[in-house]
Amino acid sequence: MSPAGWAGLVAALAGAASMPRWLPGAVVSLRVRIFAWVNGEEGITAPGNEIPAEEFKTVYGHPSANGRSRGAALSDLFWYWLSPGPDVHQEHLEPGPRYDDVARTTRQILAGLSRAQWTELVARCTRHVLDELGEDDGHARVRRVRLRDLMMPVWAEVYYEVVFREPCPRHVRDLITGNADDVVSALKCTRLRHMDRRLRLTSYLDDRLAHDPPPVPLPATLTAQEQAYYLQGTFFNTAVVQMSEAMAHLLLALATHQDTQDRLRAGDTGPDYLDHVIDETLRHFPLFGVAHRITTGDIPRDGRPSIPAGSVLLFNYPEYQRSGTDGDNDDFDPDRWLSRDTRPTAYIPFGVTANRPCPARGFAVLTMRVAAEEVLRRFRPTSSAEHTRSLPSRGPCLLVPESAVTPSGPGLRLRLAMLRLADRWAAIPRSVSQLVLGSYMVWDANRQGLCRNHFATRPGGSTPSVVGGR
Repeated sequence: MSPAGWAGLVAALAGAASMPRWLPGAVVSLRVRIFAWVNGEEGITAPGNEIPAEEFKTVYGHPSANGRSRGAALSDLFWYWLSPGPDVHQEHLEPGPRYDDVARTTRQILAGLSRAQWTELVARCTRHVLDELGEDDGHARVRRVRLRDLMMPVWAEVYYEVVFREPCPRHVRDLITGNADDVVSALKCTRLRHMDRRLRLTSYLDDRLAHDPPPVPLPATLTAQEQAYYLQGTFFNTAVVQMSEAMAHLLLALATHQDTQDRLRAGDTGPDYLDHVIDETLRHFPLFGVAHRITTGDIPRDGRPSIPAGSVLLFNYPEYQRSGTDGDNDDFDPDRWLSRDTRPTAYIPFGVTANRPCPARGFAVLTMRVAAEEVLRRFRPTSSAEHTRSLPSRGPCLLVPESAVTPSGPGLRLRLAMLRLADRWAAIPRSVSQLVLGSYMVWDANRQGLCRNHFATRPGGSTPSVVGGR
């Protein structure tokens, strides 16, 4: 072989060996461009050239930035992902009496528990799910888990009991986790959606509401079918998914920052340290990527052109939370939250109060703390997996029992090395699959046009949405 041939072979081998590092990121960037293309030229990104970071909250909280679905091409895709019943999903209802009725009902359901009751409920459900991992039988057995999969049954049990005020039967928990997992997998483009899995939960809720409805009356402006969709979308989809994602990020952050976990376990950092770890986790890994709003009127601005009615505003949470900080922005440092002088101001983990904030904002940190404390009482999470905001890997992690005599011995180091290698190479087919499946779902969502057709044929928005096919 000629020298040029050898050089080409070496370059090809080097490129193949480095694929775990560069290919997933490159494919994700391409996928982001595809989703940006879906929304056409109508989207205005914030923060961006037209809306700088210092205007982010002001524009987001303006009364005219209150349209949610109608008029944005991107809405077809979100309705597709969130079916069935996206037209009555609290996050996607247009402003008006139906939205007010739904939002009020959600607040009433969540307000039915005191902080002490939330603490007891989350601790009990977390212990129940951890018990299912099995006992050590005298041996400190390290367990390999996917953190999102571990935590999803916890929140399925929690929110079932919040809604119905009784413990969640195991078969119903399976319906809820099957629904939530299918939704979040489609959103992350790691798997096509499967409406049959989702509709099994819908069928259960239809029957349950007909014979034994929850103690808090459901929105009177919704039909019986829509009430089932409302519970499914708000509590057994969004609430379960978001809290499972939040806990996966928190536990993976602790697992990949052993110094932070050691300080937490030592107990010399004060009672609020875990809350600071949660804040730092949500700063680095916000649960929302881009939230879109459609302006229903002009938004005037000092010294800048007004934002016209009908504009689609794309609020980029990660980009905003990265703004306004100094050079250590990328460091995972819970200590930055100890002082008002170092605490980041560009931080909106639960949205903006004036524009559809997260209904769980008042107790999310409390419940995350309780669940994390239950896990840390039994296990020392440790991981060598890559930690990204979208977390398509679902958070590979090793749970080392607290009873382990040598929690960082050579056997564990070998398992961590194998986990790192497996995680990096698994990202290659997964990222390609995300590109292919995401492109297909963009096409299929545009073909079905769930949101577009809903408003074209039912301007009042009072009829249940078409659930679509596959």
